[in-house]
Amino acid sequence: MAISSDLLASSNTQKERSVGAADPFTAGNRPQTAFVNENQVRAAAGLTMVLGAVAFVYAYFDKVYVPIQVVTTVFFIEFLIRITAGLTYSPIGVLAGWITQRQPPHWVSAKPKRFAWTLGLLMSLAMVIITNSGIRGVLPLTICLICLSLMWLEAVLGLCLGCEFHRVMVRRGWATRDKTIEVCAHGACATESANARTSL
Repeated sequence: MAISSDLLASSNTQKERSVGAADPFTAGNRPQTAFVNENQVRAAAGLTMVLGAVAFVYAYFDKVYVPIQVVTTVFFIEFLIRITAGLTYSPIGVLAGWITQRQPPHWVSAKPKRFAWTLGLLMSLAMVIITNSGIRGVLPLTICLICLSLMWLEAVLGLCLGCEFHRVMVRRGWATRDKTIEVCAHGACATESANARTSL
C-alpha cells in the first residue's frame, strides 16, 4: 500500500513538472515580469498606428494640427507608462489587452521591447516639441512617416525593428543581454536553453 502511494505521488509530481514545462513563463496564467504578451504588443502598435494615421491625415491634407499635437502628447505619456510601469498599465495597452484576451498569450522578453518603446518615447517627445513650436515641413513629416512605418511593421508583420537594433547592440557589447531569459520574436534575442527557462 505504501509503495502504491509513493508511485501515485511520484506520478502526480511528474505531471506537475510536465505542465510547468509546457509553459515555463506562466504561473497560474500570470507571466513573469520579464515578459510581455506579443499579441498585446502588436495590438497596441495597431491602435497607435490608427491614431497616428488619423492625426497625420488632418495635419498633412487639411492643415489642422490640433489632432497631431494631442496624439503625440498621448503617445509620449503612453510610452512613458510602458517603460516605467509596463504595457498592462498604459491606456492603449489596457485596450490592446482587452482586444487580445481570447487569444493564447505569446510571451516574449520585455527588455528589447522596452528599448523599442524608449525610441518611441524619444520620437514622440520630438514630435511634441516640433508640433507645439509651429515647425512645419519636411522634419515633422519625416518623423511621422518613420513612426507610422515602425508601427505598421510591428502590428502587421510582427517585426520590431527596435528589438532588432537592440540585438545588434547586445552583439557589439553596447547593451547587456537579459539575464533572466531572451525569447524574442523574429530572432531579436537569442533563445536560451530549456534549463534556463525552467530556472525561472
